[in-house]
Amino acid sequence: MVTIGYHASHEQHTPRELLSAVRLAELVGFDEVMCSDHLAPWTTAQGQSGFAWSWLGAAMAQTGIPFGLVNAPGQRYHPVVIAQAIGTLAQMFPERFWVALGSGENLNEHVTGDRWPEKPVRQQRLRQSVDAIRALLDGQRVDVDGLIRIHDARIWTLPEQPVPLVGAAVSAETAAWVADWADGMITVGSQAEQTAEALRRFRDAGGRGPARLQIHLSLEPTREMALATAREQWSQTMAQGVSTWDVENPEDFEAAIVPSDDALEQGVLIAADPADLAERIAEVAQGYDHIYLHHVGRDQADFLRRCESDLLPRLRSVL
Repeated sequence: MVTIGYHASHEQHTPRELLSAVRLAELVGFDEVMCSDHLAPWTTAQGQSGFAWSWLGAAMAQTGIPFGLVNAPGQRYHPVVIAQAIGTLAQMFPERFWVALGSGENLNEHVTGDRWPEKPVRQQRLRQSVDAIRALLDGQRVDVDGLIRIHDARIWTLPEQPVPLVGAAVSAETAAWVADWADGMITVGSQAEQTAEALRRFRDAGGRGPARLQIHLSLEPTREMALATAREQWSQTMAQGVSTWDVENPEDFEAAIVPSDDALEQGVLIAADPADLAERIAEVAQGYDHIYLHHVGRDQADFLRRCESDLLPRLRSVL
C-alpha cells in the first residue's frame, strides 16, 4: 500500500505556521510528513528558512505520524552532530523518523567559507559521512581522516531501532549511485519519465528498501490561479543557465529566471480539478512506496482541507 505524505516547506512558511499545518495534515488523513533542511529559500519571494531540526522535535511531539528529513552532512553540518541529532529524535520517537542524506546545494553550504567541491568530491564526502553516521548510530567509536575529519567520537544516546538512512537523488545517475549504501531512495519529480528512470536505475543497481517521491504541485480553484501561484512561489523552476547545485544566493536564481509556463510545468503539477490531479500523481508515482505532496501555494490550510474532501480519497482510489 502506498503511503501519502505531506511536505512541510520551511522555505515558504514560518515554523509556527508549519506546526499548525502538520497537525492539520494528520487530521485530514495524511500518513506521514517530510521536510528539507535548508539555510536559505530558493527565492526571496518564498522568504523563510527555519531550522528544521528544532522544529522536528516540536512537530513530532504534537503529532503521531512518521517524519522524514532531507539533510546534507559534510560541510555546514559535521556528521557527528547529525548522528547525535538523529539518535536523539529517534530515541524520543521510536520508529517514526527517517533521514535522507544528499550531497547538498551551495545555496545552503557556502556560508562556511569552505570551497564548494565538484560533484564527484561531494559524493565521496557524503559517502564518508554516511559511513560515519551509521557507525556512530550503531554505538561505535569513530575516527576518520579524509574529506571529513572525526576524532574518537561516540554517540551516547542511541535509537532503540535502526533509523533508515535514505539516499537523496535528483538525477537517475545519482539514484544508481546511492543504491550501494542507502536504506531506500528518495527523489523529486513531476514528470513520469523522469521518476520512472530514477527508480529503474536505483533498482537495477541493486537498490533495496522503500522508494520515496516528493511531488511539487499547485492546486487552486482555476488553472490560471494555479499557474500564478507557481510563478510567484516556485519560480526557480524557470531559471536557465545556472546549476541548481552551485548557485549561492536566492537572488542569483531570480536573476536567471526566464518566464515560461512550459518550463514551470516541467517541475510543478498545475491543476484545478482534484480528480485530474490524482490521476496525474498516480502516473508520476508508479512503483513508489511513499509519496509526499508539496503544494507550492501560501494557503496550506485551504489545500489540506481540499485534500480531505477531494484529493486524498481520489488519490487512494487510483494508487
